Amino acid sequence: MTNAQATSRTVALPARVGAGIVGGLVGGVGFGILMQAMDMMPMVADLIGSTSESVGWLVHLFNSALFGAIFALLFGRWIGDLGPAAVLGLLYGVFWWLVGALWIMPAWLGMSEMIFEIGNAQWQSFVGHLFYGLLLAVTYVLLAPRLARR
Repeated sequence: MTNAQATSRTVALPARVGAGIVGGLVGGVGFGILMQAMDMMPMVADLIGSTSESVGWLVHLFNSALFGAIFALLFGRWIGDLGPAAVLGLLYGVFWWLVGALWIMPAWLGMSEMIFEIGNAQWQSFVGHLFYGLLLAVTYVLLAPRLARR
């Protein structure tokens, strides 16, 4: 067992959740830059009835932080090594792509014909969700032990 792995198992819940939130925000900014380039932020804002890019960023970052905290609660106790964390982060990104981008978002926006439709935009979203999950997990595994020492 590596030192990081041992530390991860003994990290208190608030430190794990904090690392998950920060990791979620780091992943959210990375993914958000890709979304901004694809002009997706107004659609994200539409989830709460706006078309503002700024509101889209706020909604996106809120969700990113929330999903980062959920990642920490679900998996934080068992990950400590970078390799397994990165794989788990990629799988977490795939999960949110399937559930969030292909199902919840189109259903919420009244685009039932788009539920589980996969075209060019969805593949770009897939890459973004992979990027999010990877950044989340790597940030988490690097940050959680540091927060535990505070």
